[in-house]
Amino acid sequence: MDLFQKCYDFTRADEVKAKGLYPYFRPIEDNEGPVVQIEGRKVIMAGSNNYLGLTAHPAVKEAAIRAIERYGTGCSGSRYLTGTIDLHIELERRLAEFLGYEAVLLFSTGYQTALGSISALVGKGDYVISDKENHASIINACMLAKGGFAEFVRYKHNDMDDLEKVLQRIPADAGKLVVTDGVFSVTGEIVDLPRLVEVAHRYGARVLVDDAHAVGVIGHGGRGTASHFGLTAETDLTMGTFSKTFASLGGFIAGPERVINYLKHHSPALIFSASPTPASVAAALAALEILERHPELVSRLIANADYMRKGLSELGFNVYHSPTAIVPVIVGDVETALVLWRKLYDGGVFVNAFIPPGVPPNMSMMRTSYMATHERVHLDAIIEAFEKAGRELGLIPQRSDAGVATH
Repeated sequence: MDLFQKCYDFTRADEVKAKGLYPYFRPIEDNEGPVVQIEGRKVIMAGSNNYLGLTAHPAVKEAAIRAIERYGTGCSGSRYLTGTIDLHIELERRLAEFLGYEAVLLFSTGYQTALGSISALVGKGDYVISDKENHASIINACMLAKGGFAEFVRYKHNDMDDLEKVLQRIPADAGKLVVTDGVFSVTGEIVDLPRLVEVAHRYGARVLVDDAHAVGVIGHGGRGTASHFGLTAETDLTMGTFSKTFASLGGFIAGPERVINYLKHHSPALIFSASPTPASVAAALAALEILERHPELVSRLIANADYMRKGLSELGFNVYHSPTAIVPVIVGDVETALVLWRKLYDGGVFVNAFIPPGVPPNMSMMRTSYMATHERVHLDAIIEAFEKAGRELGLIPQRSDAGVATH
């Protein structure tokens, strides 16, 4: 069979486009944070991971501009050779201090951080143990480790009893790494870290938490999942990204200095990739400084998300509740989800439509997420758009003229 035949046979996206319901790859023409311009018109952004709204912050933009003027547009080499500049070292030091770890290592993307860290740490005869609902970058990192003859096993989502059963079956003398999202990116759910740490360490396993959706969102001053539970000292490694809270591009892993030193010299994803650009690092540094000076941004972010959880729930939508910036509205079938997405978009609101295989069957949803910079007028407009579209589609009760809900 021709290798490309599956490409020609894939027509689902074309069919959805023909119906005018395709929600993906919509180019943003102008970005002011809570409001963006798409296809020539302004819409409220309720699907971005720009949690603190710092991509449009003047200080962040100015820092990136200054870095380009001083260092140019790229580093033209890997961190291992000619690609390290003083900004890389400064951001690593500042992040380590902020998060409460001995050392930090930067990677060029968050995805690459997972691939480069897990596959370098977990080798032949070792075990990597992953939550079944971890991010795709973690799953692919575990598969890469498996290709290097490590063992890859999973446990039921956020189920620490099942994690213990898995660990009981692993040889006591094997190296073991338990990997989990801190905040799960689809639902916004927080890992049961106290129990995970207790179980993992009882069986001699190390713990790696992916805080891509947690830093700047939960924990003391936005310091992430370990801080949220007061378990920084017990959480062996934390990794994250700059593409969300830090308004940039890149990733990092934080942990003991000896472990970070090992990764510096053994991670192919680091050694054989170009280093993060000067503008990216400078922007992340500026965002970190803003977060340190203004921890109230974290409180404002969560207050906005809580307001939306309450408002959408009171309308009758099936809302997944969590104490984070992510507010999923579960719709059910794919077609209804795509139609709802289109109605919201036409109503001036952009959200993310999550459909299988990204979510389980009959769990299609609008994955909404919020920023510290959303104003009440934005949030109320989003609720109004959801109400109008939800009633038109029969997803929430109708209201009588007297304002009483009817079914």
